[in-house]
Amino acid sequence: MTNIQTDRYFSLLPDDRRDVMKKLWETICDAIPLGFEAYVSYGMPGFAVPFSRYPSGYHCDPKQPLPFLNIASQKSHIAFYHMGMYAMPELLAWFEAEYPKHAKSKLDMGKSCVRFKKPDQIPFALLSELLKKVSVEDWISVYESNLLPKDKKKSG
Repeated sequence: MTNIQTDRYFSLLPDDRRDVMKKLWETICDAIPLGFEAYVSYGMPGFAVPFSRYPSGYHCDPKQPLPFLNIASQKSHIAFYHMGMYAMPELLAWFEAEYPKHAKSKLDMGKSCVRFKKPDQIPFALLSELLKKVSVEDWISVYESNLLPKDKKKSG
């Protein structure tokens, strides 16, 4: 699943990052549940809930679709941003428990960002498994109950 924006992103990567980033993108495209759409936001390829499914968009910038996942080639690492792990403690706990079973390196993680300093040690199978755990409906529900500001939540 590529488009002109993602193709351009990958074409601009340094040679030593291009293949692994494409493999990461292909892993994501193969595993992400139906309903999420590929896009480029803040200069990073990723997946979001499209406006057709969530017309309000992202509360921080309603012109953007509701983000779910992004990847980026940073100066010293490859970043994998998964908003579900930020908002769903049980998902984060699962990932932290599974990571040592799939990776040689210690988990290097921020709130939603997993940093891979050694591209040859990215646990693609684990990331694929992670992606399959959150549907579009799950993500909208979690977003509205945990991340959306109180004044923006649907009433009902």
